[in-house]
Amino acid sequence: MYAMVFALVCVWVIFTLLTNGTFLSTRNLSNLSRQAAVTAILAVGMTLVIVSANIDLSVGYGAGLLGAIAAIVHVRWGQSIPLTLLSVICIGTLMGLMQGYLVAYQRIPAFIVTLGGFLAYRGLMLAFTGGETILLPNNWLKAIGNAYLPPTLGWGLMAVGIGISGYRFYRQRTARLRYGTEQSSVPVFLLKLVGISALIVVFITVMNIHKGVPFPVCILFGLAFVFHFIANHTRFGRYVYAVGGNAEAAYLSGINVRSITLRVFATMGALMAIAGVVMTARVGSASPEAGRLLELDAIAACVIGGASLMGGRGSIFGAILGAFVMESLNNGMSMANMDASWQDIIKGVVLVAAVGFDMASRRR
Repeated sequence: MYAMVFALVCVWVIFTLLTNGTFLSTRNLSNLSRQAAVTAILAVGMTLVIVSANIDLSVGYGAGLLGAIAAIVHVRWGQSIPLTLLSVICIGTLMGLMQGYLVAYQRIPAFIVTLGGFLAYRGLMLAFTGGETILLPNNWLKAIGNAYLPPTLGWGLMAVGIGISGYRFYRQRTARLRYGTEQSSVPVFLLKLVGISALIVVFITVMNIHKGVPFPVCILFGLAFVFHFIANHTRFGRYVYAVGGNAEAAYLSGINVRSITLRVFATMGALMAIAGVVMTARVGSASPEAGRLLELDAIAACVIGGASLMGGRGSIFGAILGAFVMESLNNGMSMANMDASWQDIIKGVVLVAAVGFDMASRRR
């Protein structure tokens, strides 16, 4: 995690120099956070999928398809925004359930199932949109991707974030003391707490200087805290790690491996729907090519954030950090007017290097 923070800082320094300081402007950092929110929401679900030793290649076009469905239901069919959101999340969950059923109960490899989903969702998106872009009206649906919290609420969010972080660090330390496990010294503990608090303060301050905390970022961190709790403090979360670490041992321990796999893909489908709505709302339209290659950014974010493609290891906040690394590369290379071919080459090198680092750390 700390290595990824250092890598993110290095990326920001490089692009700040290449763009003569424009990269670190409050306006660009606000735009960067909104761009990263979509990838990070997908990465939250992808973390659970990868930890369970599976993969989902369909989330890019799946998010684009669900965003298009949201636009069709609201704009063409005239349904209310709450009904639109509920419908899209239910459809996304069903899509995840179908893929999870094929993987868990029909024993079809996740790579093949989700590759088929990748192609099917792209075709369905072209069929539903008719190859045309659907524009969203200026209402609350569009505001989901473009609205900002008032600065006062931003400061309140900062206080809540610092409080949750402090409580989490305190609980971890007291638990280690109670069970006599290895722990950091008091100065190191305080340094970590101060560092996290300072990071939260700087982030909220920068966002408030521009217009406020973007609403997609609020959705992202709300989901992050929920799924961090699920992954680390619930039976389902522990079972996901157990299945990914050793599915046979988990089965012999009494864990319903098929059920866990099914629920993981259903969760991925729901988050895919949320990401699709946020993406469509941020752009202000549903495009036939929306979500293209987004699945690769989500997978890369998880791997960069510490998830192992072998399963059994990964963290929600690590994936979010990885998403910010990937979007910083996308944003910085675009601002530096780098050729599109080089952008793909650099992202590919970063992904391979992250996987190589993961394999090397496993061997060590």
